[in-house]
Amino acid sequence: MSISLKRIRAIVVKDYKEFSRNYSVSIVVLFPLLFAFLSRGSSPASTEMVGILLNFSFPMLTSLVQACLIAEEKERNTLRSLMMTPATTMDVLIGKSTLVFIMSSVVLAIATSIFGYEPASIGAFAAAIMLSIVLYTAAGTICGLFSKTLLEASLSVFPVFIVFSMAPYGAMRAKDVPIFKVLDYAPSSQLAHLLDIRTGFTTGEIIKPLLIILAWTVGLTIVSVMLYQRRLKDE
Repeated sequence: MSISLKRIRAIVVKDYKEFSRNYSVSIVVLFPLLFAFLSRGSSPASTEMVGILLNFSFPMLTSLVQACLIAEEKERNTLRSLMMTPATTMDVLIGKSTLVFIMSSVVLAIATSIFGYEPASIGAFAAAIMLSIVLYTAAGTICGLFSKTLLEASLSVFPVFIVFSMAPYGAMRAKDVPIFKVLDYAPSSQLAHLLDIRTGFTTGEIIKPLLIILAWTVGLTIVSVMLYQRRLKDE
């Protein structure tokens, strides 16, 4: 399947203009930064606070903005027009995801630097963040494709927020409720494990969380592509 950088760039520019005009959506960019400013220097360990910041920001920033960008197209009935253009599925999905990826990367990089967090492995940390952004962007795409309006898109993200953001806390109760052990394999739980890695770590301590996050990323990305193509056929 061919990919056109020109078409992708045109979609990114279009999304940026729409995003910058929609203050009710664009204001969410400030939340991770405000959280970082208000929480720095608090009593819990830095890794715990960074984990809370990231696992709450991914669904409420990355997934929400992506879902709203998709839903806004549907609400204006422009998604159908976009599907009918020569742009391929990958052109559209990459173009619709690029702005969210860049925005999330910049905002979360600034927010983590406010905490002064220094990961044991900067490479593993960067890889986990990039994979997680793609993962939650795919989740936002799925939510957006099932939504008809911006309001529906905003509400559809809450299951993502509840399941993924709360998974690490549910996994902590696995001893009391054995079925909660499955929550330890959620991407948010694995990211929390990765953040807890200290100096002197082994390769296995890094590889396992990254592979699980990668599996989630690939799986949700495939689902989002399939749903988009199904939508294309339905139209």
